[in-house]
Amino acid sequence: MNLIITKEERDALLGDARESITATLENRLPRYHRETVLKNAIRLGTSVLVKHYGAFVTLHKTGNLRGCIGRMSATDTLEKTVQVMSLEAAFGDPRFSPLTKDELPLCDIEISVLSPMEICPDPHSVEVGLHGLYLNYQGHSGVLLPQVPLEQGWDRDTFLDHICLKAGLPAGSYTKADARLFTFTAVVFGEKS
Repeated sequence: MNLIITKEERDALLGDARESITATLENRLPRYHRETVLKNAIRLGTSVLVKHYGAFVTLHKTGNLRGCIGRMSATDTLEKTVQVMSLEAAFGDPRFSPLTKDELPLCDIEISVLSPMEICPDPHSVEVGLHGLYLNYQGHSGVLLPQVPLEQGWDRDTFLDHICLKAGLPAGSYTKADARLFTFTAVVFGEKS
């Protein structure tokens, strides 16, 4: 993906995510901050914040996954998508209990801004660390972000098998004739990077 997200835009998105969660925990309206240069780019429509991209927000608590929710594509602006997905990651991920006020200082936030999905014509073309995967087969679907196989130390074949498992399917299901395997890329940044 040739998407460029400036430092100011990255900082604003990370700030929005943390502020959305903090405001909810404090039972108040969020107060989002924008530098003057970024305000002007938003007003002119040139900032990536006002463009439509899918995004995932991931929370790590002391290095362990604490929540991850996102949208593969967006019906809203990137800034709004990140604000909403940060709340979903903190309070709506069914794998975890809702985040508490005491936990938030122990969490770091990571954002993945996604390219549009493309059908994968050949699973052997999947590049670990570059591509994320989305699989749809027999009413089951699953997604793995590009950074997951790197974090887990998976090779391509293991990555492909794990997208099947994530979708609740047997390993190798991506090879079935009516399975639909998609790839996408992401710009990934976080409070730790």
